[in-house]
Amino acid sequence: MTDTAEAVDDAPPQEESPPKPDWWVRRYTFFGTALGLVFIWFSLTPSLLPRGPLFQGIVSGAAGAIGYGLGVFGVWLVRYMASRDSSPPAPRWAWLTLVGIGVVGQILMIFYFHRWQDEVRDLNGVPRLEFWDYPWCAFLSIVVLFIFVEIGQLIGRLVRFLVRQLERVAPPRVSAVVVVVLLLALSIALLNGIVVRFGMSALNKTFAAANDETDPEFAAPTSPLRSGGPGSEMSWESLGHQGRVFVSAGPTVDDLTEFNGRPAIEPIRAYAGLHSADGIKATAALAAEELQRKGGLDRAVVAVATTTGTGWINEAEASALEYMYNGDTAIVSMQYSFLPSWLSFLVDKENARQAGQALFEAVDALVREMPEAQRPRLVVFGESLGSFGGEAPFLALNNLIARTDGALFSGPTFNNTIWTQLTRDRDAGSPEWLPIFDRGENVRFAARSDNLNRPEGAEWGKPRVVYLQHASDPIAWWNPDLLFAEPDWLREPRGYDVSGRMQWIPIVTFLQVSADMAVAVDVPDGHGHVYVKDVANAWAAILEPPGWTSQKTEKLRPLLSNDENA
Repeated sequence: MTDTAEAVDDAPPQEESPPKPDWWVRRYTFFGTALGLVFIWFSLTPSLLPRGPLFQGIVSGAAGAIGYGLGVFGVWLVRYMASRDSSPPAPRWAWLTLVGIGVVGQILMIFYFHRWQDEVRDLNGVPRLEFWDYPWCAFLSIVVLFIFVEIGQLIGRLVRFLVRQLERVAPPRVSAVVVVVLLLALSIALLNGIVVRFGMSALNKTFAAANDETDPEFAAPTSPLRSGGPGSEMSWESLGHQGRVFVSAGPTVDDLTEFNGRPAIEPIRAYAGLHSADGIKATAALAAEELQRKGGLDRAVVAVATTTGTGWINEAEASALEYMYNGDTAIVSMQYSFLPSWLSFLVDKENARQAGQALFEAVDALVREMPEAQRPRLVVFGESLGSFGGEAPFLALNNLIARTDGALFSGPTFNNTIWTQLTRDRDAGSPEWLPIFDRGENVRFAARSDNLNRPEGAEWGKPRVVYLQHASDPIAWWNPDLLFAEPDWLREPRGYDVSGRMQWIPIVTFLQVSADMAVAVDVPDGHGHVYVKDVANAWAAILEPPGWTSQKTEKLRPLLSNDENA
């Protein structure tokens, strides 16, 4: 018994097992969490447009998740470069410090977010948020961050499980590379082959059904001067939803007569829907023939309008022309898609280019066949993706002014060829958000109607081109370059409705402006992607209609509206 006791006493003491790490240490990385918090705070900094608490919470949570992912990747990269299988966990005190800093930082950022949002909302003429919207926004951002991170954790577990299985037959690093490559390849294959195919199929069916819906508010026209009416080659149903809206809308003869104080004639509106013919060129040819049949070439002005994805046309731009010429106008357009503009920009952008080119060429060919003295004034216009397609036939400003009598493009996109070139080659000293090109000789940019006189005292030749673009329009300023390069519109003096506190932050600003695009039309006219009243001043400057006065322009501005959006 004594020997046994002595043997036990002489045995080396067993080492105590280290304490089990706290659950958050086991589940989350310190650097990823810290960077995620920083991204949440960055996402609360001022952007172009105001946001509601729900949308801001989602944006902040998503930004935080991206920050967390970047932090996790950074830790892995350092570990990989150091040839280490693991890195030491952060001590408990570091986590407690981070939690304290996170709580204080979140409270401070919500306070500053309140001040910044008030400023942005005042600049855009939007009511301020209520007090309780701010804590709700902070809470929601944390919840969204947690959900995204948990999804990432599940993916990480799957990767580690597959790596362990493959390590039975291959070295660890080889196993990791093979698993990641195979998962990426499988994900891409699934996205392209299944998710995209079935997702696009479902979207196509959904929007096709919306395109085919008839609305009793928009009845088939009884006038032979409208597509879908008596004598038209196009059936009312084939015009699509936005085509039917466009053909049914616009000022009546009585409206025009009352406004101008003299007898008016009915404007012509020719439109070909997506189902009116087989293919873009055939549809464009049909629309041009419809214009000719209805006597459009005998009007004072023929306007070629390029639509957005759904076939939508800015009604204010169309109606303003008809008021200015007392109905002596003909507008022709066509549909090339039934997808919303943002989705069409991703998958139907080439169709927009082809449609804009095909329609203008078809109409221009008919005009060129006429004796020069009898030709109508030929103009083009379009908004957003419509401006992108409207530029397509010309490629350069010289070609545009040589082949038309004027153009109005509002809310251009970063892919617009001519707009991008003019902005890049703008006169020294003029800002990117409101450039001056060649001293305004043929083209001018305007955020407000008085900008059409820039530069002051310079002669404005003819034909004239106007780009309407707001400093707060994310559609105009979104560009992948925002990820890693500061744009001139943030480096130079800001526009009228952009906060001076908005700063460029790598990656974050790109995410901010991307999120702004979702609310681009949820602001009053004159801000964001809403272009209505100033089109009257733009058309008056471009065409200078006979007998038109600045008083008539001011009288017309409040009559213009644009209830339907792309």
